[in-house]
Amino acid sequence: MGCIMQPGMRLDKDLLHSVIHVAEQAGAEIMTVYRRSTGFEVASKADDSPLTEADTRAHQHIERSLLALVPGIPVLSEESALQPFAVRQQWARYWLIDPLDGTREFVSRNGEFTVNIALIEQGRPVLGVVHVPVTGVTYSALTQGGDAGAWRQSEPISVRQLPAYDAWADVTLNVVASRRHGGEQLARVLAMLQRQAGSVELVNMGSSLKICLLAEGKADLYPRFAPTSEWDIAAAHAVLLAAGGDIVDLAFDSMVYNRKESILNPSFIAFGCCREIWADILG
Repeated sequence: MGCIMQPGMRLDKDLLHSVIHVAEQAGAEIMTVYRRSTGFEVASKADDSPLTEADTRAHQHIERSLLALVPGIPVLSEESALQPFAVRQQWARYWLIDPLDGTREFVSRNGEFTVNIALIEQGRPVLGVVHVPVTGVTYSALTQGGDAGAWRQSEPISVRQLPAYDAWADVTLNVVASRRHGGEQLARVLAMLQRQAGSVELVNMGSSLKICLLAEGKADLYPRFAPTSEWDIAAAHAVLLAAGGDIVDLAFDSMVYNRKESILNPSFIAFGCCREIWADILG
């Protein structure tokens, strides 16, 4: 499907670099709060998830900057009011953002939180930026057009290539999972992989960093069976797509966005290479 851009808007590296700058500035707003010697207040939203001044400051900066960058494109943020689906389904394109993904990690001060900005076209992520405020590292991607690619800082990245399935006895599979959500389904997947591969190494991590590890070839699989929202994964999904991987539901259909009233994702599997192998094992 071709890209449907706003008049005068091009899906290219100039646009990507502008969005990276927005994400980095939002990261600076977050770090101002993070480094405050007097600490910061933590409120609870309706779903009991935490909210801090850093979430609000990042949201306000990103929304204001994106509306100025490309006027007329709606912005859907975790920290904004959710428009009714009757309104959202009219959007051919929109910005989908999580101003501070991993607020619990922010509160815990472990550094595993990100700024996520995605541009969605016809339900698919076509641009993604994931910025890590504590380290200053930025992952970015364009999934369409002549400038398509995925990068960590300015270096191109791609997923790890695994050998044929019958050679997995000599392979160490690297699996990433949420620091705070596991459960029986994840345990069953890990047990299954232990039988198939030489060994399985599990790394627990917060925020969309897990998907970025897949994109840069440092992990192979991220199964997720606990609730997430569309803004949690869209930006990193763009990075993973451009790097050669994908995020799929349990029927192995690629994840799409803004196709229903709820913005909750189904359970999903994110992977680097070898879609057919993962479909055979886990589908």
